[in-house]
Amino acid sequence: MFVYTDCFPLCLELSKYGARPLHTVPAHNKTESSFRSYENEALQRIISTLANKNDEIQNFIDTLNQTLKGVQENSSNILSELDEEFDSLYSILDEVKESMINSIKQEQARKSQELQSQLSQCNNALENSEELLEFATRSLDLKEPEEFSKAARQIKDRVTMASAFRLSLKPKVSDNMTHLMVDFSQERQMLQTLKFLPVPKAPEIDPVECLVADNSVTVAWRMPEEDNKIDHFILEYRKTNFDGLPRVKDERCWEIIDNIKGTEYTLSGLKFDSKYMNFRVRACNKAVAGEYSDPVTLETKALNFNLDSSSSHLNLRVEDTCVEWDPTGGKGQESKMKGKENKGSGTPSPKRTSIGSRPPAGRGSRDRFTGESYTVLGDTAIESGQHYWEVKAQKDCKSYSVGVAYKTLGKFDQLGKTNTSWCIHVNNWLQNTFAAKHNNKVKALDVTVPERIGVFCDFDGGQLSFYDASSKQLLYSFKTKFTQPVLPGFMVWCGGLSLNTGMQVPSAVRTLQKSENGMTGSASSLNNITQ
Repeated sequence: MFVYTDCFPLCLELSKYGARPLHTVPAHNKTESSFRSYENEALQRIISTLANKNDEIQNFIDTLNQTLKGVQENSSNILSELDEEFDSLYSILDEVKESMINSIKQEQARKSQELQSQLSQCNNALENSEELLEFATRSLDLKEPEEFSKAARQIKDRVTMASAFRLSLKPKVSDNMTHLMVDFSQERQMLQTLKFLPVPKAPEIDPVECLVADNSVTVAWRMPEEDNKIDHFILEYRKTNFDGLPRVKDERCWEIIDNIKGTEYTLSGLKFDSKYMNFRVRACNKAVAGEYSDPVTLETKALNFNLDSSSSHLNLRVEDTCVEWDPTGGKGQESKMKGKENKGSGTPSPKRTSIGSRPPAGRGSRDRFTGESYTVLGDTAIESGQHYWEVKAQKDCKSYSVGVAYKTLGKFDQLGKTNTSWCIHVNNWLQNTFAAKHNNKVKALDVTVPERIGVFCDFDGGQLSFYDASSKQLLYSFKTKFTQPVLPGFMVWCGGLSLNTGMQVPSAVRTLQKSENGMTGSASSLNNITQ
């Protein structure tokens, strides 16, 4: 029988209303209906508490039953595994015993064969020697000199050839078998130390040995003490925008990498779309995984941006990190919308809206690019630091530009044709050209257009460089002084571009920057060729 101690306070619920407990409330202080209402409310609270307590106890009973079932199942599994392990030991011991018995029997057979052979030879020699001795003894009784001389010569010849005089009278092998004796005292001591596998201790991640570079993270750890029972490690990581210890609430799920045999692991090809990454590791033996290491937070900050559809030309279809030329653009849609607006209609039908058509209300206060400025900007301004991103053009793209621009770039302005934008331009229409552009000046580039273009922007250092993203060959570099924040800028005509952001500045690019001063071109060196 359960005693519900939590119910007693509820029996005094009427005290909240200035009344005494149920059995002491005078009828003259309250009307019968109000007293009944208080009484019902108090009883309802008691009933609710009892029901909740019953649910808690029932859930706890279910938990205990499940735990008991788990103990029985796990114990059965462990006993089965224990039997298998001991059967394996017995099997190994039987195999070793059989092998050692065979070695003893083989040695016994070898020595016995040697001794039997030597014994047979000695018996034959003895038999021949006894026969010769008997013949020599009979020869002493011969009376005739000729017969005696003949017998003597025969005896001499037979003695010379007798095997008895050529035998070694030393055994070829000894009866010693001590080289096959055993002493298992150490093994017995080892067997007596058999015990259950200990839970591995938590590894220790060494932040000094961890490396973050080229959108890869190398995590290194060590065990606090040697443990030869460890089979492998499990590394877990997750992205976060919070520095310090991992937070439980509003965090992403841990990603798991299992079966790591060493004490170091490299995650490569990552997109750094968060400021930090948390890492933790645990050691595992055959039976169980140990505790997690203390988590370590590493900085993985990089420039992440999407294309700003509110700044794009109507003839461009924009989706996050992709932009495509759309010859129909929003012209047809705009005319239909204007017609509807003139008719006093409201919001255009969703069925008639395409990716390339954007109602002016959805573009914010910024004027869209128009005319021949087929431009779209990034949605994140660069105000300091060094940043890197990559651009890939479609194979059939006829014309495109990649660079940066101030926010003040006019809606009719093309990249590279004003003093507020810098870019490299690829033209595959009519004639193939590859050039750097700024302030309506052009410098032709005598290099092959790469499949992917890497853009490096050092805002504080006033440098904008373009690279072959695969080989890291420098294509061109602008030296300037940025006087206001810049936005990544893109122009595309008859084709499309795709971006790759969330990238660190590659190590190769950082190295090249140190030796680039004598190789770069500057904005002032561009030829005065009006486009």
